[in-house]
Amino acid sequence: MKRVKRRIFSGPVCEQEVYYIADYQEVRSSKPRPRFKSDDERKQHKLNISRRRFARLVNANFGPASYYVTLTMDDAHEVHTFDDAKRMMNNYYRRLQRENPDVKIVSVTGRGKGTKRIHFHMIIDGLPEEVISAKWTAGEVRTISHLRENNSYNGQAVGRDYSGLAQYMHDHWTEEQGEASHRYKYTKNLIQPEFETPREVKREYTTERPPRPPKGYKLLYAESNSFGYAYFKYVLEKPKRQRRC
Repeated sequence: MKRVKRRIFSGPVCEQEVYYIADYQEVRSSKPRPRFKSDDERKQHKLNISRRRFARLVNANFGPASYYVTLTMDDAHEVHTFDDAKRMMNNYYRRLQRENPDVKIVSVTGRGKGTKRIHFHMIIDGLPEEVISAKWTAGEVRTISHLRENNSYNGQAVGRDYSGLAQYMHDHWTEEQGEASHRYKYTKNLIQPEFETPREVKREYTTERPPRPPKGYKLLYAESNSFGYAYFKYVLEKPKRQRRC
């Protein structure tokens, strides 16, 4: 077994993972070990992976110039199935892309907890507010606002890390929507996070002794588990203004 570390860059967010990998002989000779105690634990693990993947996609592509948008339907245009909602959203994507073929979009579909009506949450980059609103003709644009330059989650300043917003959007999926792998929709031009090649490390990293952050980044979060996996998240700090002479 050897310990390796890899970095993942998603826009201003950097993640570092430390974990063990086995060489070929160890894999051949070892017996499979149960990793999860229950199906619920396995589902939660998959959910966490999906949440993290979605957050990386959001952080890699959107920033303060992007818009967070909530769309609802009026009585005349309301749909009651997610298949119909999917067609409606596909048409809206096409209308936006006619205005700007390079527009970046990610969206999720959900039901209101109280009303049970289907609605949409989106992040859009590359179009002005008036166009985004004008192209939605099936109801109300309930929310349209720029993403924040400085976010704060649970009292912690996290800068341009939009993982909290991404998790909120991601968790709108419900089982009636079908495949869990289809939790969100996005345009094909989105930039994917940058995964560095894992490299072997000798030092023992812990939540108390995290890896050194990349230049200009600060540590936000650290966790580890009993399988030898450790996770560290960093965000790019806003450059300090230089004093004028």
